[in-house]
Amino acid sequence: MTPTALRPDRLELGEGIRSVDGRVVLVDILTGRLLAAPADPAAPLRPLLQLDVPLGAVAPVAGRAGGWIAAAGTGICLLGPAARDGRPTWLARPEDGAPVRMRMNDATADPYGRFWAGSMAYDAVAGAGSLYRVDPDGTVHTALTGLTVPNGPAFSADGSLMYLADSARGIVRRYPVHPATGALGTPETFATFAEGSPDGMTVDAEGALWVAVWGTGTVHRYRSDGAHDRTLTLPARQPAGVCLHGTTLHITMATVGLPDPGPYDGAVFTVPVDVPGSPAAAYRPAADD
Repeated sequence: MTPTALRPDRLELGEGIRSVDGRVVLVDILTGRLLAAPADPAAPLRPLLQLDVPLGAVAPVAGRAGGWIAAAGTGICLLGPAARDGRPTWLARPEDGAPVRMRMNDATADPYGRFWAGSMAYDAVAGAGSLYRVDPDGTVHTALTGLTVPNGPAFSADGSLMYLADSARGIVRRYPVHPATGALGTPETFATFAEGSPDGMTVDAEGALWVAVWGTGTVHRYRSDGAHDRTLTLPARQPAGVCLHGTTLHITMATVGLPDPGPYDGAVFTVPVDVPGSPAAAYRPAADD
């Protein structure tokens, strides 16, 4: 299980990495880029879309080939063929007019076809962030408030559990999810971190949670009962996102904030693992949306 980083790319803030339609896609948040990772592990990343605002993460839109729903700028929008005119189609911009400067961060779709997206202050002001839920009819609801730097969420295979990191507070919580409404139940503390910050996450076929731990150069795996299972160590300091593409774990890194980036800071790593993951869930809009 030796991580390798063969691609030449070095990302400022590589996150939101997902297995979508047989390929791996990811974002470089602050540059607003959506990128694809070619099957050749040494090939450069390929640009798919470029926005003029930060791009936190995307999910595919069911029934719209090449279409995406995105956490971007101060809100949530449709991109590519999912957009009405080729430009971003905004569903909502809930962080417009906030008392501090805000942007969207990590996001994903759940197995029921809803889209979940977190927001944070650029200066990571405590409690300024929120978690939003986009229902199939395109309406955007505030699911949680009082977060600082939300990352994930990640969902169990049946969608009944949501894992959400509040990175600045060093905690991952697990929430029950109502299958019909998406309402969140009372959370439990799933994992805490005395060193580093939990960042991007993914759930594998055994229900275990993989967590990128920012600032430590490590990725941790936790079994579904919360027991720590293993730690992967990387030759770079800021792991930010993880995804399972079959039995290959892909890990994004970041250079942002580093005065002296090393040769592998900002790289995309891969490592073989013994338990596969599932492709990213799609946002499933209502038929008349």
